[in-house]
Amino acid sequence: MAEGERRSQPGSSEDIPPATQNFIIPKKEIHTVPDMGKWKRSQAYADYIGFILTLNEGVKGKKLSFEYRVSEAIEKLVALLNTLDRWIDETPPVDQPSRFGNKAYRTWYAKLDEEAENLVATVVPTHLAAAVPEVAVYLKESVGNSTRIDYGTGHEAAFAAFLCCLCKIGVLRVDDQIAIVFKVFNRYLEVMRKLQKTYRMEPAGSQGVWGLDDFQFLPFIWGSSQLIDHPCLEPRHFVDEKAVNESHKDYMFLECVLFITEMKTGPFAEHSNQLWNISAVPSWSKVNQGLIRMYKAECLEKFPVIQHFKFGSLLPIHPVTSC
Repeated sequence: MAEGERRSQPGSSEDIPPATQNFIIPKKEIHTVPDMGKWKRSQAYADYIGFILTLNEGVKGKKLSFEYRVSEAIEKLVALLNTLDRWIDETPPVDQPSRFGNKAYRTWYAKLDEEAENLVATVVPTHLAAAVPEVAVYLKESVGNSTRIDYGTGHEAAFAAFLCCLCKIGVLRVDDQIAIVFKVFNRYLEVMRKLQKTYRMEPAGSQGVWGLDDFQFLPFIWGSSQLIDHPCLEPRHFVDEKAVNESHKDYMFLECVLFITEMKTGPFAEHSNQLWNISAVPSWSKVNQGLIRMYKAECLEKFPVIQHFKFGSLLPIHPVTSC
């Protein structure tokens, strides 16, 4: 696995596909629990976790306000997310008896389903147009399920896979790493929170108080990396309302905690027990390492999550190929 993790540098030259690459529409490959072995041995798993860990390293010790390069591709991705945000404003919730799962979400999703390839085509240069249908599938998978009107870490993983694919075809480069997290993923989080609030989306596969969060996981990983070696803020401080209010605009982890406290009532230790336990860990580097282990165990190695993951030519199901 370490080999695969090292190799998945965003935008590294070996990731750029030859012009002759045959792009395919991604499809599900994990149909039964025994299939999970195929996933864990796959090139897709090695590249995906390598991508997550590369970005984790890239944002270590950096505030959201840190100055970083913003490429044209990054700007185009933010514009794409701004379009999704605008469509929420144009698709208000409908009156319905059920409090959760507002059916207007399906109207919003239908628009994305119809326009996804056009949106992705605004980001991908014309000489890579053949990749658009493959990459667009991950965008469509990243915003929730229109049948159940729910959202969870599997959808979040699809967005990370979408970004990983853009790296593999060379649209995003090594020097985009910080902007991928701070500008693109952070904007994605804002749009997802707006979706969750506007349409009262259900958490997909929530573990209730025993889960880390109802909807997200990656911003806790990358957010804890941001806080490594912070001179003042320690893990014990994120349960302190004052510390969160003062620093949430600089750190994704604290922004996540703020969102939870806005959405849930009652004592923090009761509604978010796992997070409360994490606040007792002595250092952010230990929090970060623990969250990566937890992400693998609770998300990437769970059949109910991975059964929905789709595999194509960019994130293939075939076993890791050695150099």
